[in-house]
Amino acid sequence: MTTETLEPPAPGTGAKLPSHFGWIYAALMVTMLLSALDQTIVSTALPTIVGELDGLSHMAWVTTAYILAATIGMPVYGKLGDLIGRRQLFLAGLAVFVLGSGLAGFAQDMPQLIAFRALQGLGGGGLMIVSQAIIADLVPVRQRAKFMGPMGAVFGLAAVAGPLLGGWITDNADWRWAFWINLPLGVAALAISAAAIKLPRKRVHVKFDYLGTALMAVAVTSLILVCTWGGTEYEWTSPQILWLGAVTVVAAVLFAVVERRAKEPLIPLRMVKNPVFSIATLIGMIAIGLGMFAVISYMPTYLQMVYGYSATESGLLLIPMVAGMMLTAVTSGSLVSKLGRYKGFVVAGMLVMPVGIWLMSTLDPSSPVWVLCAYIALLGAGMGLVMQNLVLAVQNAFPQSEVGTATSSNNFFREIGATVGVAVVGAVFTNRLTDHLAGIGTDFGGAGAESITPAIVRSLPDALREQVINAYSDALLPIFLGLVPVILVGTVLAFFLPNRKLREDAEHAPAH
Repeated sequence: MTTETLEPPAPGTGAKLPSHFGWIYAALMVTMLLSALDQTIVSTALPTIVGELDGLSHMAWVTTAYILAATIGMPVYGKLGDLIGRRQLFLAGLAVFVLGSGLAGFAQDMPQLIAFRALQGLGGGGLMIVSQAIIADLVPVRQRAKFMGPMGAVFGLAAVAGPLLGGWITDNADWRWAFWINLPLGVAALAISAAAIKLPRKRVHVKFDYLGTALMAVAVTSLILVCTWGGTEYEWTSPQILWLGAVTVVAAVLFAVVERRAKEPLIPLRMVKNPVFSIATLIGMIAIGLGMFAVISYMPTYLQMVYGYSATESGLLLIPMVAGMMLTAVTSGSLVSKLGRYKGFVVAGMLVMPVGIWLMSTLDPSSPVWVLCAYIALLGAGMGLVMQNLVLAVQNAFPQSEVGTATSSNNFFREIGATVGVAVVGAVFTNRLTDHLAGIGTDFGGAGAESITPAIVRSLPDALREQVINAYSDALLPIFLGLVPVILVGTVLAFFLPNRKLREDAEHAPAH
């Protein structure tokens, strides 16, 4: 694979931002928002989608196909961006995402929808990674933090806005617009990016790591299937889950062997020897995977079952977390740019997060909802101090020629941590809830324990409704208390994160 140098060098090596940077940044923010939204926007539309397309048994794959393809694509985009340049790769990823969105809206059955969602994911995973790497190409490290902060907050915003937007579109228009909404925004971002982004296309001969990529895809697919099917489609001790677990381990070991020998490894194992990369990646897996996603995944259920709010209202009540995240992400980004140091903000965030999780574990069904909102806002504030400052630390620790690979590897492992974390929390929550409901010993007004909905809970007699509410509270909140020691491991790691001064330009970062 070859390409030619047709454009001027990336301006990230100097102190001056490129012309039209405002338009470029807006386009990158829009594409990151779209790619993050599509992980969650279908969640509230799924009942309508599967009903219309007759696909209840394949429902989980509508979400899983996107996340799986995006996760596999992340390290590929990162590595190729370093090898052949990022501009054309970004435009290609955006085009694939827009194409997948349009086709998903026209799907006539579930296999078509799942295939088009996977196509979306192949583009979406690249948008998340290459957008951050393009900022690294265009903006000197010292100035970069103030631009990376809002990009990190986009993930939190999308996690809350996705289900709300999907539900509103389904109720007021047609579920297909949950995909078609990407078309005008994606095309506009594509046009702006094509006209404004000027980056070098490198003249290199690329010996791509095809075997490593294949083994990585097998390991990730098996792991995500274990997390998705375990405890739901199959018992955790079933042959299917055990075989998938074995395939995950074998593929991961073979991947490590191949990467040690590859000329251009997809994820260079020497990066793990870099203390900034290894510590920042572990903190991200713990803090974001267990902290943010556990709350976002299960607090809406708590709000609906315990407080009686609707699905839309429960989503809106997560806005304080997004507000806290955006406030601290933007503020810390500006301060990091001025001070040239990031560690203090990461440590502060990792001190705040376990406090927020612990406070949430002290709630009970009688707690005012404003108290719950205050606690999740505190948790969001902690996450805003951590998320993009970790990415910035990783980018600062490697030379510009490897910034895409470093960024994608960090995000890749964070995505894996989130998938495993949500699966583990979900399994524990489901088992505890099943035990608590079984202890009540009733048919819940004609519905079985597995068929309880918020509407059914609200219709129950007062005494029985109180027992069900307590069952949900007792099943979930102690899990948050159990997460506190895990998050504290991340806090301890934050104190060992090297506090390297941010470079004034984009070049000459130490490799280790």
